[in-house]
Amino acid sequence: MISPKLRNTALLVAGCYFMENLDSTIVTTAVPAMSRALQVSSVQMGLIVTAYMVTLAVFIPISGWLAEKFGTRLIFLSAIAIFTLASLACALSPNLGTLVAARVLQGFGGAMMVPVGRVVVIKHTEKRDLLKIMSYLVWPGLISPAIAPLAGGLIITYASWEYLFLINLPLGIAGFIAAWKLIGDETESAPSRLDVTGVALTGIGVGGLTYAAHVLADTGVPWSKGLLLTAVFLAVSIFAVRHLLTVSNPIVELRILSIPTFRSSQLGSSLYWMMVGSAPFMLTLLFQNVFGWSPTLAGGIVLFIFIGNIGIKPATTFLINRFGFRRVLIVSTAIGALTMILNGLITPAVPIVLIALLTLISGIVRSTALTAYTTIAYSDISPENTRHANALASTMQNLAAAFGIASATVALRAGEPIARWATGSSGGSGAYTVSFFILGIIALLATLEAVRLDPAAGSALRRKQPGKSLNNAN
Repeated sequence: MISPKLRNTALLVAGCYFMENLDSTIVTTAVPAMSRALQVSSVQMGLIVTAYMVTLAVFIPISGWLAEKFGTRLIFLSAIAIFTLASLACALSPNLGTLVAARVLQGFGGAMMVPVGRVVVIKHTEKRDLLKIMSYLVWPGLISPAIAPLAGGLIITYASWEYLFLINLPLGIAGFIAAWKLIGDETESAPSRLDVTGVALTGIGVGGLTYAAHVLADTGVPWSKGLLLTAVFLAVSIFAVRHLLTVSNPIVELRILSIPTFRSSQLGSSLYWMMVGSAPFMLTLLFQNVFGWSPTLAGGIVLFIFIGNIGIKPATTFLINRFGFRRVLIVSTAIGALTMILNGLITPAVPIVLIALLTLISGIVRSTALTAYTTIAYSDISPENTRHANALASTMQNLAAAFGIASATVALRAGEPIARWATGSSGGSGAYTVSFFILGIIALLATLEAVRLDPAAGSALRRKQPGKSLNNAN
């Protein structure tokens, strides 16, 4: 039985997730207009998305240590305050450099905000209620992407890009007041010594690889420079992994991947998140830069991805209870990969209704897959490992989404010569076709991982009576 306080706390964390998702998604529709306003390329503007996501990934592990050191209440309240003030700084940014710096600060606030709150909720949730509490945590957060593309288009069309960030101010203030009332200071064990080396190696490796991806995507920079940077930061990342596996108290506990369900969920979801994170970014660029659509129309079509997210959500628990995690993941990831490949084949001549239907279907399967991944990840996690599992899962999720966008921009650059070689055409749509195909193949790798999953995986979380859907409470 979920207590009212636990339910309200879960909804508070979901509200923070709403704000975090809104901030990462709303700018995708506005990328072309913002690039013109700040006099930079659309590829360069992708940095404001990936800088935010990579900062989340880099600092999420530290959030758990900070919560143990200074208390959950202080860290959670500070996170909301930092995120809100950073949103104001974004709106006041005069150039791309300042905006990216403000986005990094936002990422730091988000890194402490959602993971710390999620740990509080999961720690007080019994296994039999995990699917239900996950619906509280995940479902409201999907509302933000549902309104973000269209809202971003309307703001860009009828106002200015600064308002994309100013809308966070009332949300942040409301969240701070709610957190002040709901979040208490829990007694934590004395934190272990901070793994400074792990923090440094992980941050340099992860951040460097994303930066290298943007260098590769920049048509004004030679391929050789981007490839050299990639090799250097890949080596740093390998050293980071080796360090994390050998020290007694690593900042990221990789040894928890020895749990089969957790390992499979993280590998599969990371591959799938690369596709999920890049789809809105790629589609809005395609619709505006190639099809010539307005930001409002582009945002309205992308909206159908997230309508599908929300529309299927009341049925996701029933589907998992009825068919099991493995079957749901196989079908969802396979259809998701297919929709990504089909995105590469659409042209301005395709009826808008069919394009909207395709985006709707992709939204449905991404919602079922991500709910299954998020829930099964904790099916075999003991209470003492909850913080480590949450930190690693949140890090990999945000990192995969960031790399998805970075990979998409690299594929756009490589796609033009590949398309020209394959078809003899020099049209701009060819680069998008290649990019969507590459991302679709990445999603298919998630399907292969789902096939390898134990058919009984996560059975302890499933209700025996499929008619009793946990989401009925929503």
